Amino acid sequence: MKKTALILSLSSILLSSAVSADTLLGLYIGADGWNAATKGSFADTGAMQQFKFDDKTQTSFYVALEHPIPLLPNIRLQHNKLEASGVTTLDANFSFADSGFLAGSQVNNQVDLTNTDYVLYYEILDNDLVSLDFGVNGKYIKGSVGVSQTAGNLAGVQNVSQIIPMLYTSANVGLPLTGLDLFAQGSFVSYSGSRLYDVQAGIGYALLDNLAVDMRLKAGYRAVNLRLDDIDDLYADLDFTGVFVGVEFHF
Repeated sequence: MKKTALILSLSSILLSSAVSADTLLGLYIGADGWNAATKGSFADTGAMQQFKFDDKTQTSFYVALEHPIPLLPNIRLQHNKLEASGVTTLDANFSFADSGFLAGSQVNNQVDLTNTDYVLYYEILDNDLVSLDFGVNGKYIKGSVGVSQTAGNLAGVQNVSQIIPMLYTSANVGLPLTGLDLFAQGSFVSYSGSRLYDVQAGIGYALLDNLAVDMRLKAGYRAVNLRLDDIDDLYADLDFTGVFVGVEFHF
């Protein structure tokens, strides 16, 4: 009887330790696939040209670390592929990156505004029913925008490399006894003629929930707008929108 009591006591201690460790320190790793439709315009002056783009599947990968130290923010890093290309018949003469293209000519247009989010945030609420985070995001955009003739050697490419500070927020509402949750997350900034937002909302499902690892499936809608006013000599107003699916692991 004493041996049984001792075994139960040790089991309780180990279980409590595991729960406490999960409560004190959490590691989140996730990946999303996003079927994005792209539309918009760009130029190297304020007179922008509208372009046509094909739909493309984008990907995002992220890792987040949450800890119990009150004054230090939690950390989230997310890498977002953001590419699009298409073929456009110009409706007016267009000059880009020291190259001139005539009205009526057909051009290949490409944008690569792949970026990485460096997020520092605090948990305002954190329980099984509601969680709410606020913080700041340094979105590092590193890529290029280009135009080239479909028949010919004329081409112009503009490189972009900028860190843009943004506000960040995330909210999650659990639906009791279902394993489901509703979530919304996003970053936003508007200044000096530029405006950027990267927002998403959807529903999640806890497929696996135990002491070792949690696995959550999610699906929703994501929208990214990049209205850039003379950012590295680039002017742009581009929208990327569409549905996404993803998976997240919590250790």
